Amino acid sequence: MKPLARTIEAKIAAQAPGLAVLLPGGQSLGATDPRVRIELADWAPLAHLAAGRIGDLAQDWVEGRIELHGTMRDITAVAAGLVDGDPTAAYAAPGPASPLAWWRSLLHHSRSSARHTPDADARQVQFHYDVSDDFFALWLDPRRVYSCAYWRDGAATLAEAQTAKLDHICRKLLLREGERFLDVGAGWGALLLWAAEQYGVRATGITLSKNQQAHVQRQIDARGLTGRARIELLDYRELPEQEPFDKIASIGMFEHVGHAQLSAYFAKLCRLLAPGGLLMNHGITAGGTRNTQLGAGIGEFIERYIFPGGELLHLSRVLATMAEAGWEAVDVENLRPHYARTLWAWSDALEAHLPEARRLTTEAVVRAYRLYLSSSAMAFERGWISLHQVLAAKPSGEFMAGAMPGAQSAYPFTRDYIYRGS
Repeated sequence: MKPLARTIEAKIAAQAPGLAVLLPGGQSLGATDPRVRIELADWAPLAHLAAGRIGDLAQDWVEGRIELHGTMRDITAVAAGLVDGDPTAAYAAPGPASPLAWWRSLLHHSRSSARHTPDADARQVQFHYDVSDDFFALWLDPRRVYSCAYWRDGAATLAEAQTAKLDHICRKLLLREGERFLDVGAGWGALLLWAAEQYGVRATGITLSKNQQAHVQRQIDARGLTGRARIELLDYRELPEQEPFDKIASIGMFEHVGHAQLSAYFAKLCRLLAPGGLLMNHGITAGGTRNTQLGAGIGEFIERYIFPGGELLHLSRVLATMAEAGWEAVDVENLRPHYARTLWAWSDALEAHLPEARRLTTEAVVRAYRLYLSSSAMAFERGWISLHQVLAAKPSGEFMAGAMPGAQSAYPFTRDYIYRGS
């Protein structure tokens, strides 16, 4: 054990000077006045520490093999220092010259197809979102918006930033009274309800979470929106195509679709939209061009405890896949720093309500989410992952009545309409 202890001492000194590690025998490594302390219940996590596998250390904490002491901001700062290499490259696919490239690509595609059937997607969504509505309510804003906020004003509260995000999306989509609007993966209904109440659209939302559907239906009834808004427990693949929608939003949804299904997903949305209509695709994108998840064990940790079935693509591949399905990208906005701030707001809120969180669910779930929120904030801060809003049009193929010459969609010639009067 002495050589491994020396390796860890050197690693701490060079990469995480604020860390102390207490070994099972009582020996302490690292800082004498630490910001973060790790106590090992057995020897196995020592190898994870030496290798910089912070995702495996996170699993060790959730499963009780280590104890962590320190604020979540200090813990994530130390964890980032322990990572060896580039987490966005750790899962890079082999280059074109590799004779195994085609085989590995086929294997990944096959696995992605198998894990993203309608039944599998329903189980994966329910695993995450049906933990406890009250648990999520502890750290989300009052509308329970579970996606990146839009910090138009640096002094805004989380609730204000989430309301700004809802309106930012509706402005970008040019929502108009009476239009048919589809919210794919509607969550707890914030966008659906905002669009119906503030923009007068006829709103339809779909979700695979039974808890979310029940919550949104209660909101529709309480707000008197019956006939103007509806929520269905439905897979996107089952949506009827006879009456097309005028505008579609997919917010925090396409990350759950899977690489193998993404072309079919965007093709399905294209068939659901009227010619000239607009789609807002808002979601997390990979920081590297070839990685499917973060390295250093982080991706596996999120897959196991938080989002089973989640897969990321780089923006370049998202745009290519959308183009192949018939979409014209008309506006792209990077909200990466906005999501870092959103996640820290969620993390701070959860930390402020730990006793209540432990009453609502298990200690393992609370630990998993504490690490997930803070480590995700760190990953967005460092550019390991990103968040893009892609506004796309379904070209009509002909001149649009009332539009400027050359237009084949409802999208104006400039972005002024998004910000005017805001």
